[in-house]
Amino acid sequence: MLKLGVNVDHVATLREARYRGRERGEPDPVAAALACEAAGAHGITVHLREDRRHMQDRDVWKMREAIKTRLNLEMAVAPEIVAIALRLKPDIVCLVPERREEITTEGGLEVAGNLAVITETRKRMNDAGIEVSLFIAPDPAQIEASARAGSQFIELHTGAFAEAFDQEAHRQAELERLIAGARQAHALGLNVNAGHGLNYQNLQMLHQVPHLVELNIGHSIISRAVMTGLTTAVQDMLRLMAGYPG
Repeated sequence: MLKLGVNVDHVATLREARYRGRERGEPDPVAAALACEAAGAHGITVHLREDRRHMQDRDVWKMREAIKTRLNLEMAVAPEIVAIALRLKPDIVCLVPERREEITTEGGLEVAGNLAVITETRKRMNDAGIEVSLFIAPDPAQIEASARAGSQFIELHTGAFAEAFDQEAHRQAELERLIAGARQAHALGLNVNAGHGLNYQNLQMLHQVPHLVELNIGHSIISRAVMTGLTTAVQDMLRLMAGYPG
């Protein structure tokens, strides 16, 4: 069964728009995470960015205490955030690139060019009982490097596929990259997740990508929830994921 991890960062984005710098505010991302779990989500994803633009430290600590499924912490390989993760002990961390000027994570992690530091961070996480995923483009060199780094998972960056969705030839080329990447990763012993830009229009085409374990989806679900509520938004996405052939 293909699993759904819901990223609730943008619940915190909405809160921070009005309550930045305060200890309290609404909406509460922890309450949102619990609602997603109750609706059937298999895990919760949060990104504690270095600039704290949405999730705050107190959010991730409360999240760790409250959720009953699987906590996935997206994070840069930055000393401060690494130290927090080692204390927090999420079920899994997903190492991502991070630039302060970007609106959202724009590209995949450069694993091949930073193999030593990523391997060392992976080892520290694994020694603390935390699984590691690497957020990468479906590029053969990056997939090979991820296996060499010893990560348990990769998360294939589906952003290029999502951006090309309205251009049939380009969309097909990006889909084929994802298919090839998933096959390569599986052959190397890596578990395969995917995410970025996935929504209610493009998701079902990912049923053609083999070996997927989990999809991490945030913005589209939170956007639909504004109109339908979180329960309906999550359950609508789960229905689109049903029947994935694996």
